[in-house]
Amino acid sequence: MCSAVLGATWSGLATLLTPALRLNLYCRMRRGKESAASLPQRRGIAACSRPSGRLIWLHAASVGETVAVLPVIGQILLLDPSRHVLITTGTLTAAEIAHTRLPALTGHERVSHQFAPLDVPRWTARFLDFWQPDVVVLVESELWPNLIAACRKRRIALALVNGRMSDRSLAGWRKARCLLRHMLSAFNWVMARSVEDASRLDHGGAGRIDLIADLKEAADPLPCDPMALTRINHAIGNRPVWIAASTHEGEETTILAAGDLIRQAIPDALTIIIPRHPPRGPEIAALNHTQTPRRARGQFPTGQDKVWICDTVGETGLFFALGAPVLLGNSLPGCEGGGHNPLEPARAGCCVASGPKIDNFRQAYAGLGTDVRYVTTEQDIAEWVLSCLHHETGPPSLHTHHDPILARDVAQAVLALGKKR
Repeated sequence: MCSAVLGATWSGLATLLTPALRLNLYCRMRRGKESAASLPQRRGIAACSRPSGRLIWLHAASVGETVAVLPVIGQILLLDPSRHVLITTGTLTAAEIAHTRLPALTGHERVSHQFAPLDVPRWTARFLDFWQPDVVVLVESELWPNLIAACRKRRIALALVNGRMSDRSLAGWRKARCLLRHMLSAFNWVMARSVEDASRLDHGGAGRIDLIADLKEAADPLPCDPMALTRINHAIGNRPVWIAASTHEGEETTILAAGDLIRQAIPDALTIIIPRHPPRGPEIAALNHTQTPRRARGQFPTGQDKVWICDTVGETGLFFALGAPVLLGNSLPGCEGGGHNPLEPARAGCCVASGPKIDNFRQAYAGLGTDVRYVTTEQDIAEWVLSCLHHETGPPSLHTHHDPILARDVAQAVLALGKKR
């Protein structure tokens, strides 16, 4: 009864807020966070035709989730040549990653991409009625009451892959614990990212967890274009370089100040900033108060440039291939926090540092142990970068590797759910 009341309340509230959500979508488009093409899709209106036959829908909200499930999609296509796949994303950057990397998969012509509908009953119903998936796979923490209720009503099999729930998220559901339990009990198959996440999901109502593993630890290495790398190496020459990767709003001021401190010791040191959201490139350039080259404009740094903003999509692996020290963003004081995957630069043999806000990747950081340096201020960052550039600090000794078996196991579990329908 409690879950029914809360579910109805959520549904009614989402319906009442529909006009405000429409307005918010337009505001997001003006800020570069949505596109003209994504707006109708966010309301459940398809932008392409549905292929005939059985279809699996995977929803990956952002870049990290998209990268994690691409190997699973690849295995689904290989294991069942008759199956079609729909992948939805929640951000423009994730969509660009999907469009860039999907063509490398065998059978990619059987994959469609759309932007995910917002959790409004009419919009999710429109989406499900059009696409009619046999299985819906939600990635990490994408728990949307109206969507899950609509799948349950239509008896669509549900899977939760790389399931993630932090202590803060679980506490946030405190007053709606019965709704959380009702949602989690709807999943036919659950994979948890870690033992800690499995415990929280179980406490929340998921029941049996069928697999505990992290797809991000087994993901493909980030791609790198050798010709582009040659051009970058030619442009940089022998200059000492350090990288601030996947930065978020509120961090770049500290990073730029750290760069100034580093140049007091090494005058020709170059700071490369890779914003998590590339449209922020002009905003970051404005913080530097000088003409700053941006890769999105096809610009390379000259010997006089202190900072290079690399605001393009899907090229992080290219810069990690430089072997420079990497500070991972979304982790410093001043941003919302949560961290980013440290295994990506570690695989490339880069020295790795992070701010203290790493809740989203605590297990991965724990695996790297003391090979990761934790920094808070510009002084901390400068000291660490200088120790790396002077070869006093080496790259992580732990190197993970791509594990296609895990992706295959997940794909087989998802395909099995579809056969039960």
